[in-house]
Amino acid sequence: MAGYVRFKDAGIGKVGSIPAHWSIIRIGNIFDEIIERYEAGISEELPLLSVSEYYGIAKRLEKIADDTILVRAESLNGYKICQPGDIVSNIMLTWKGALGCSPFAGIVSPAYCVYRAKGNNNPRYFHYLFRTKAYTDVFRVNSTGIIDSRLRLYTPNFFALYAPVPTIAEQDAIVAYLDEITQRIDSVIDEAKASIEEYKAWKASIIYEAVTKGLDPNVQMKDSGVEWIGKIPSGWDVMRLKNVISLIESGVSVNAAQTPANEGGIGVLKTSSVSKYAFRPEENKEINVEELSRVSCPVKGNTIIVSRMNTPELVGACGFVEHDWPNLFLPDRLWQVHFVELVNVKYVWYYLCSNYVRSYYASLSSGTSSSMQNISQGQFENAHLVLPPYEVQKVIVGHLDKKCSTIDSLIAEKETLITDLEAYKKSLIFEVVTGKRKVV
Repeated sequence: MAGYVRFKDAGIGKVGSIPAHWSIIRIGNIFDEIIERYEAGISEELPLLSVSEYYGIAKRLEKIADDTILVRAESLNGYKICQPGDIVSNIMLTWKGALGCSPFAGIVSPAYCVYRAKGNNNPRYFHYLFRTKAYTDVFRVNSTGIIDSRLRLYTPNFFALYAPVPTIAEQDAIVAYLDEITQRIDSVIDEAKASIEEYKAWKASIIYEAVTKGLDPNVQMKDSGVEWIGKIPSGWDVMRLKNVISLIESGVSVNAAQTPANEGGIGVLKTSSVSKYAFRPEENKEINVEELSRVSCPVKGNTIIVSRMNTPELVGACGFVEHDWPNLFLPDRLWQVHFVELVNVKYVWYYLCSNYVRSYYASLSSGTSSSMQNISQGQFENAHLVLPPYEVQKVIVGHLDKKCSTIDSLIAEKETLITDLEAYKKSLIFEVVTGKRKVV
């Protein structure tokens, strides 16, 4: 289908050119703000809705696990009601894309704003438009506040902005096209994500079998004495982790920049440096000059870095460090664990990556915040360790290196596909809602 012939500059941030016959209208002339408050006794049971930069508008229970959602407020009086087709904006995060067109009637936070399209306009066209990077940049510039965490896009500022407005026929065609094409893209992304989870489960199974059963299916077995471990090869031992640890170190909390240390700079690791159960040295923050005298515990090779404090599912996350990193230091939330000579440290790391050990540490974690838990050094050291003879440890490590590398490559391919599709989807939406790609 041929594209538009004539264009004009929209004069809106980085929106660029739009078809010449499209209008440019102040948002306040396209939408009304709706303030309809929920009151106890309303017969209709309306769902509580959440607004996210990632998925737009959704029923809150569908996006928050049952064990982490807060109990429904005793009184929702004062919350705002929205109807299908209303644009709901989290004014604190509009600049990050936390707004969208609601497919539901529901209740939203009293801190959110609800907007309803005037006249003959398709609100889903604006849903796609307002969530583009070009528009979130505009929203950021026009939000009030000193720092990002304090930015707010209040209704007067929002309504003072302008938007390109195609004819209603074009709006409807754009929405129909984008609904269909983004659904197809999202379907492929969902399949890729499902594949990644299958690969991860496969990898976890391979690790668990290798570190608890060995590689010889015909070896004689014995009872380990630990229920979750079950039987182990007869020549293997079960002991506490503390029996093979020679030293556990930790660093200090220091002021640091948000960017990684440059070459030659000194950085402190972030907890995310082990959040994928592998050591990622690039996950660090450059230490401020005035804090250099306080840093301690440089990262040493042939050790395991362990997260003693993290989200519940990542307490105990760890990574094997192959060689020294003299310019990287530990914070207080990470341990650096050294081992005695009778163990292959990388074998212990594989063992600590097994799902059962991860679940064990998660079950022991505690803390005042449900989103941040910790384990004590004693709890970490008291985990059971299945330990084969040293030569067998080396063979298992070689086997797992090969198998896990293959699986990690497959996962990386899927992650690249997801990244490429997400980028393509964003680019496509921007081109369509600004008329650079014609779909009518």
